[in-house]
Amino acid sequence: MQTRIAPRFENDADIVEADSILRSCVHCGFCTATCPTYQLLGDELDGPRGRIYLIKEFLAGTPASAETLKHLDRCLTCRACETTCPSGVRYARLAEIGREHLENEIPRPDLERLKRSMLRAVVPHPARFRLALQLGTLFKPFLPEALARNIPEWPGTALPVPHPLQAATSDHRPTVLALAGCVQSVMTPQTEAALEQIADRLGYHVEVPPEAGCCGALSLHLNARAEAQDYMRRNIDAWWPHIIAGAEAILLSASGCGSMVKEYAEALQNDPDYAEKARQVAALARDPSEWLLEHLEALPLEHKNRGPLAFHAPCSLQHAQRVQGKVEALLERAGYQLTAVADAHLCCGSAGTYSILQPDLSRQLRQQKLDALQQGEPCAIATANVGCQLHLQGGTELPVRHWLELLAETLLPEKS
Repeated sequence: MQTRIAPRFENDADIVEADSILRSCVHCGFCTATCPTYQLLGDELDGPRGRIYLIKEFLAGTPASAETLKHLDRCLTCRACETTCPSGVRYARLAEIGREHLENEIPRPDLERLKRSMLRAVVPHPARFRLALQLGTLFKPFLPEALARNIPEWPGTALPVPHPLQAATSDHRPTVLALAGCVQSVMTPQTEAALEQIADRLGYHVEVPPEAGCCGALSLHLNARAEAQDYMRRNIDAWWPHIIAGAEAILLSASGCGSMVKEYAEALQNDPDYAEKARQVAALARDPSEWLLEHLEALPLEHKNRGPLAFHAPCSLQHAQRVQGKVEALLERAGYQLTAVADAHLCCGSAGTYSILQPDLSRQLRQQKLDALQQGEPCAIATANVGCQLHLQGGTELPVRHWLELLAETLLPEKS
C-alpha cells in the first residue's frame, strides 16, 4: 500500500512503524472474510481493510473524527485477520497505534472516559475487583437491566482455591512459574489449582510469586501503554529471581495473559533496563498445552469415554499465540469426543473489556458462538481463557469450564 505521512507525524517512531505495516498491505480483502464485526455489520469500515484505510488517511493528514474512532473501537482485536492475511500485516499493532493517536486528538465523552478509567483502576487489582464484584452482586437487583447484565455472577466462597505445595516438596523438584492473574484469581481460582495438580503429578513445583499481578493487557488495550509497561516490569521483577534459579517455563493458564507475556520483548524493546529480561521472559512463556504435550507420555491420564465436549479456542490462543490443535489433542487423549464447531475461528465477543464497552455487538457475537458450540449437543463447553469462560457462561445453562480443570479430573488416582 502506498502511503504518505503528514509532516506533524514525521518524527514519531510509532508512526514510522505504522507506515511500515501499512506498506505491507496489498488490499486483497481476505481479512474481511474472517472478521467478526464485518460479518455482523456488513460495513467495509468495520472490517480490517476498511480500518486500515481509515488509519492511513488519518496519518496522511485527514482530520481526526469521532466516526473514525468509532470504527476502530468496534474492532475486537481478535487478530483473526492476521491469521488469514497472506502478507503478514501486523494489524493489531497498527490498530493500537491508530487508536492511541486518534485519542490524543479526539477527546472521548466524559462518561466513556470514566468507564475506561474505572476499568483500569479496578480490574487489574484482585482486591478491588473482588470488592467491586461483591458490591455489584449485592445491588444487582436494583440496577437497570442494561447495567446489571454486565455484572458477572460472583462465585462466592463455594469454589476451591489453590493450595500451594509445601515448600519442602519443591526443594529438589524442577520448577515452573505461573501467574495467578487478576480476574482469574478472583473468579475461577480452580483453574490455577488444576494446573498445580497436573504439574505436581508430573513431578514439578509451580511457583506463583505473589508480587506478580496483571499481565498489562487490559491497560494496553485501553491505550494506557505506560501503565501497561509498568505492570510488565513488575512481573518481570517478580519472576526474575526464579528464572535465574533455573525455572524451566512460565505457564500462563489464561490465554489472554499468555498472548501478552509472549509479546513482552516487543513491548519493552526500547527499555535499556528491561529489554533483555523481557526477551528471556517472552521466550519462557508457554501455554500449558504446549508444555504438557512435551510431557504427554508421563501424564497419568485415565483413558475412558467421557462423552461429547465442545471446545472454544479463544482468539488469544489460536490467533495471537498461534497455538492450534494442542488443547484439543490433550482433551481427546483424556477421552473426550470433541464436537464439530462451525466458524471456530470467530470471536465469542468477550475480547477483554469489549463485552463492557461494546455490549450489543458482544452479545450478538456470543449468541452466534453459543449456537455453533451447542450444535453438536455436548455435555459441556471447554475453553482456555477466563474472559471467554465467564462471557459464554452468561449466555448458556451448559457448563463452561477451563480445559485444565477437565484434564485434572482425568488424572489417575495416586498410588498409595
